[in-house]
Amino acid sequence: MDAVRVALLREVLAGTQWPGDARRFAGSLRRSVVPAGGHLLLVGTEGYEPWHLAAHLVDEAAWSGLPELAPTLVRHHVRPGEPPHLSVGLGRLAAARRGHTLLVVAPGTPGAGLLERVHDARRAGATVLSLDGGDPDLGALAHDGLSVPAPVPDDGMDLDTVQHLVSAAAGENTPPVRRGPRRFRDRLARLADHLTAPPPSRW
Repeated sequence: MDAVRVALLREVLAGTQWPGDARRFAGSLRRSVVPAGGHLLLVGTEGYEPWHLAAHLVDEAAWSGLPELAPTLVRHHVRPGEPPHLSVGLGRLAAARRGHTLLVVAPGTPGAGLLERVHDARRAGATVLSLDGGDPDLGALAHDGLSVPAPVPDDGMDLDTVQHLVSAAAGENTPPVRRGPRRFRDRLARLADHLTAPPPSRW
């Protein structure tokens, strides 16, 4: 989702909790990975792999000048012959320690096996963050989390949309002195805000 679409999405969601919650959570993510030099591990559940979030964080890492945001996608099942960036299995979580950040995306129940690995990573010193559907066990393990409970909230928000907001905010939460492609994206966002504003009254 590009900067213009994110700006339009925020406009639609103005007055709800989601833009603010996404920025808060994105700030936690950034504060965890940037001082540590990266070491971001991204994992989903047995039935859900956060492909899109991984791709968006890679984009944000490049556009914002914060390479630390680029994650390692950890997968439950790795098939032979897949490229290196898609060949990191759950065993990678066993190496997580202080200075690592584990971001768990779980729309449903994470499963006992994943929760045990997350618990071990936290005990070894890793920071655990979660984007989830409200699972209490995962919430208890996370240092910070953002939940989109099921059933879908009255405002129609879902976890996929929240991931777009979080990834965009993670790249935007950079010091104002930073220069580069981000300034162009900010101009696009301002243009979108201008185009969606109501016309001024003539009366």
